[in-house]
Amino acid sequence: MIRRSALAVLVALSCCMAAVHAGKALAPVEARVPFAPEGFTGTDGAVHLAYELHISNFYGDTGVLKPKGLQVFADDAKTPLLTLDKNQLSQFVRPTPAEHVPVSIAPGKRAVVFVWITLPAGAAVPHTLRHHIEFDTEKKTVTTLDGAATKVGSQKPMTLGPPLRGGRWLAHEGPGNAHSHHWGSLVAVNGDLTIPQRYALDLVGVDASGHAMRPGIKDMQKTTYADWIGYGAEVIAVADGVVRDTRDGEQEHKPLSPQPEPASLTADGLFGNYVVLELQPGIFATYAHLKKGSVKVKPGDRIQRGQLLGQLGQSGNSAAPHLHFQLSTAVTFEGSEGLPYVFESFDYLGPESEAQLFGQGEAWKEPAGEQRKLQMPLNDVVVRFANP
Repeated sequence: MIRRSALAVLVALSCCMAAVHAGKALAPVEARVPFAPEGFTGTDGAVHLAYELHISNFYGDTGVLKPKGLQVFADDAKTPLLTLDKNQLSQFVRPTPAEHVPVSIAPGKRAVVFVWITLPAGAAVPHTLRHHIEFDTEKKTVTTLDGAATKVGSQKPMTLGPPLRGGRWLAHEGPGNAHSHHWGSLVAVNGDLTIPQRYALDLVGVDASGHAMRPGIKDMQKTTYADWIGYGAEVIAVADGVVRDTRDGEQEHKPLSPQPEPASLTADGLFGNYVVLELQPGIFATYAHLKKGSVKVKPGDRIQRGQLLGQLGQSGNSAAPHLHFQLSTAVTFEGSEGLPYVFESFDYLGPESEAQLFGQGEAWKEPAGEQRKLQMPLNDVVVRFANP
């Protein structure tokens, strides 16, 4: 048996490690996707994947790591599905860096990247996704992450009927907006870090001019509920199901008034008057900010699609009358994950800005509606539901 000296072993190991550092992925980070994405079709006609990549700079003595960009690969593909340079990456990360400042991850800290992938036309939804990131280090070297593989959910999004009986609705703070208070809100409660509102919509009623308030309003700060187009609209069941939770009797806020800090990151702390339906095992529809005294159902009731649940109002953490709608994995807000869905049909009336909603800037003009089927309204588009 030939024995090698300790020095020889160290030299061999050093050479080996140098080779690994030169060509292998050894970034000292923990990276993972806590909740697998599922493909869905948006109002742009494309199939999308939306999810979050958590990156933790694990060791205290690593120093600050600065990602140079992000590439996401499907299955064994050589060409990335998504490429973001360091400047683009800073637009999709939390905590949000200062303007024009690239992302940096201090030792012991975590960055969350909000990933929005639009699949090429006709492409199949991938089975897995792989992530590639190069980091600049404080030692003027580059270290690489290549992995953080995640499976893509194979289940198709649930098909729903309309949540409101007729009318035009701006899908505000909707999917695709990583800066929204929906997708952009990570909720840490009792050991869980989730995004219940990942695909939530704030449905704001609008008239044929795209305005949220009736004509003749001179001071928006002095409006009443009756001045708002959507206030009092009938809220209905999107599918057959069972009522699992309700709340009523909570006072509504004055429109556009300052909002107090929520008492808790729970349905009771955020949603005011609400209804939660279980549509299938593990799939729950939540309707929030309902009008005081309008809730028509109680826990345990079996509900049919199109059945009246209540009326649109302004209770809870709501600055103006609207319906908050979401699908998630649990009856509770905290600890649940937002799920994608598509509506069976609606008329698509094009995009509208928040400024146009209040009659500012270039006037919004209602186009001829395009009937859409099995799509999810993306951020800040106007849709019209049929009156079932």
